[in-house]
Amino acid sequence: MTIQKHKGFKRIYLAFINSLQGFKWLVRNEAAFQQELLLIAMLSAISFFLPVSLLIHLLLIVSLLFVLLIEVINTAIEVAIDCISTEHHPLSGLAKDLGSLAVFISLAIAMTTWGVVLWQL
Repeated sequence: MTIQKHKGFKRIYLAFINSLQGFKWLVRNEAAFQQELLLIAMLSAISFFLPVSLLIHLLLIVSLLFVLLIEVINTAIEVAIDCISTEHHPLSGLAKDLGSLAVFISLAIAMTTWGVVLWQL
């Protein structure tokens, strides 16, 4: 059986469609992603009113998007582990804990970034 691999713009288009499906699933099913998305939307809007340079504004937005990126990766880890087995295994629990730690670290990075910028105003 040969798997057809798409090339060029069709591959990019299909990758975009797959990404959109993943985003829709996260918005519908993942409470943490929903909460972070709402918080990031609010903070992004607030950032436009801050008297900061374009570069600092970009830094604030990127720090927030980084949180979403890590949440997506964490959810992918959780889904993959649950697909393999729903039985409790110490290594499965450790993988999920490490994914959660990654989200925590990304939140700490975003909070530190915002804190430093706001402190300087």
